Amino acid sequence: MSVVYARQRTALKNPTAAAKHRVAALGGAALLATAATLLTGAPAQAAPPAPVSAATARAYLGELTVKAEGSSDGYSRDKFPHWSTQSGACNTREVVLKRDGTDVQQDASCAATSGTWKSPYDGGTWTAASDVDIDHVVPLSEAWKSGANGWTTSQREGFANDLTRPQLIAVTDNVNQSKGDQDPAEWMPPTESYHCYYARMWVDVKHHYKLNVNTEEKAALASVLNGC
Repeated sequence: MSVVYARQRTALKNPTAAAKHRVAALGGAALLATAATLLTGAPAQAAPPAPVSAATARAYLGELTVKAEGSSDGYSRDKFPHWSTQSGACNTREVVLKRDGTDVQQDASCAATSGTWKSPYDGGTWTAASDVDIDHVVPLSEAWKSGANGWTTSQREGFANDLTRPQLIAVTDNVNQSKGDQDPAEWMPPTESYHCYYARMWVDVKHHYKLNVNTEEKAALASVLNGC
């Protein structure tokens, strides 16, 4: 297995005329991918759905209920069924690996057999799917302690397999493991230039699912978003 570390590209805040020309010259999937990177600030390394803007995230953060973090009593990852079947033999993990990787090849069971994955959390590049985790941006345990303990199993399954919001992303496995279930007051990605994007993702997800934030978490998010 080869491991290559490269610097994460800095997200563009304002597209240049040259960037706009490049987007205009493309079509189809290439247009969408490049537009996401050049025009919205989405990093090129991975392609989860783009989160709301920093301004919207700041507004959303102000709408979240501030409440002390709940208990872990009763929590189990089994209460958030994953990875669910998405299509044919493909489950959510394989869909994200295909989406977030480059030149990903899959076998008849939809398992990724080759490809390249660049982790925006730390800038790591991987050529084996076994070195890549699919991170829940808002961890399952964090969700449980923020209000998901009152959800149905079906609602928790939807959350754990959500491909329509910026909740799932392919990242370096040991970086994901170091994150655990910590919130942004306790952990942020090693790549500092990704902090704004990560905070936007976190707030977008919590706002959609009406999850609570605690005081320290909100302060940390506000600090990051105010600097975006």
